[in-house]
Amino acid sequence: MLRGETYRQLGEAAWSWVLDQVREDGGPWLPETVPDEGRKTEPAKDRDSLYSGIAGLAPVLAEIAQYRELSDRERALAEGIVTRLSAEAEARIEPSLYDGLAGDAMALKLLAPGEESVALRRLDDLTTSDGWRTTVEFEPGSDAPLNDIIMGTAGVVMTAIWAGGEFADAIATAGGEALLRTADRTEAGLDWGIAPSTPWRAPNYSHGTAGVAAALAVAGASLGRSDFVEAAVEGARHVLSVGLLDNGGFVVPHTIPPSTREVEALTYTWCHGPAGTSHLFSALSHAGVTEVAGIPVDELRRRCLTSLLTSGVPERLRPGFWDNDGRCCGTAGVGDVLLDAAQGCSDPEWSETLLQGARKMGDALVERAIQDESGARWRFLEHRDDEPLLPPGTAWMQGAAGIAAYLLRLARVVDTGPKAPVVDRPDQWWGVPADVRVTDS
Repeated sequence: MLRGETYRQLGEAAWSWVLDQVREDGGPWLPETVPDEGRKTEPAKDRDSLYSGIAGLAPVLAEIAQYRELSDRERALAEGIVTRLSAEAEARIEPSLYDGLAGDAMALKLLAPGEESVALRRLDDLTTSDGWRTTVEFEPGSDAPLNDIIMGTAGVVMTAIWAGGEFADAIATAGGEALLRTADRTEAGLDWGIAPSTPWRAPNYSHGTAGVAAALAVAGASLGRSDFVEAAVEGARHVLSVGLLDNGGFVVPHTIPPSTREVEALTYTWCHGPAGTSHLFSALSHAGVTEVAGIPVDELRRRCLTSLLTSGVPERLRPGFWDNDGRCCGTAGVGDVLLDAAQGCSDPEWSETLLQGARKMGDALVERAIQDESGARWRFLEHRDDEPLLPPGTAWMQGAAGIAAYLLRLARVVDTGPKAPVVDRPDQWWGVPADVRVTDS
């Protein structure tokens, strides 16, 4: 098993490579990928986003600050991010966590506590009776509100509760009530698509009922809204009805009905698998719920994690099984969930099992890193392409920035134990104890 210093050195090397990709044009920006041939790139429409833009550098900088002073260059970058996001928020209309104002609020709170109110005030101003109109081109010709964590209302609600402040309750209330109105009743409970008109379902965390229910649970707990919590329970009942409880685990299909794309029917990621869906059950526990359909919520979280640990991840067992090492869809995202659970666990033996699983993810990242004098990065695979090796990504969800933050956190936990501070975020904070959350300290 590798030492914490090995993970830290690789995390620093990855961050060094990312830092060298940052450019200036009306403020800092980051190309999402760096092609081998070094083609010139221009700032993308989502240059400020948490998913693939500069907002996603905020949690990395916050992670670095947990164990060393930021360099002059890093402080200048942090200041540039705050200046850019604060100014843009005044006129921004995209509301979402991973591509809009909620992501701005997250980044600003991590880098300049208090400054997030600019983005939250704008979200409050943009509230409609249906939630928030989207600029994401999910359904052609429609700007109707979306429901999910990545692009929609659930992510906004989570952010408001996490960030707090004078606008938080109004935003979370409006969003929660909008989600109640868009729910579909099923035989087992409640279900949500990405949009109310979406005929298929991605029922796991990022785009489906697991994520929406988690948002309602944490909002219900904060606002004292028992109707939100009950809707969360009904969402969990539906998730249970479409999942598999085999072999002591719990997994839910990637897409219902099965996707016409060549994707695995069951995946194990943060976005479409038990890694992310485990957050639903910790959210219900946070809201005071003890069981769903007769099964304790703590057991359901443990079942999700058992499925991760026994799935074969992070081995590339076959083309398409595990071709990504990032946060959204791969190794770093799984590792981060395992660390959340390990740090929040009262059972020392299970906590150690989870930590060993997190270290296994870290070891795979060490093995797969591309390292040279410019730093470290990773190239994911798209097995359906003629040239399956993808260019290295830079960003939080699909690149070296997110992987670096995971490796740096892993190093601190390995070196200092489960009480290591956690740079908490809107979509996972309830899964770790309050006394280790950086924003609560």
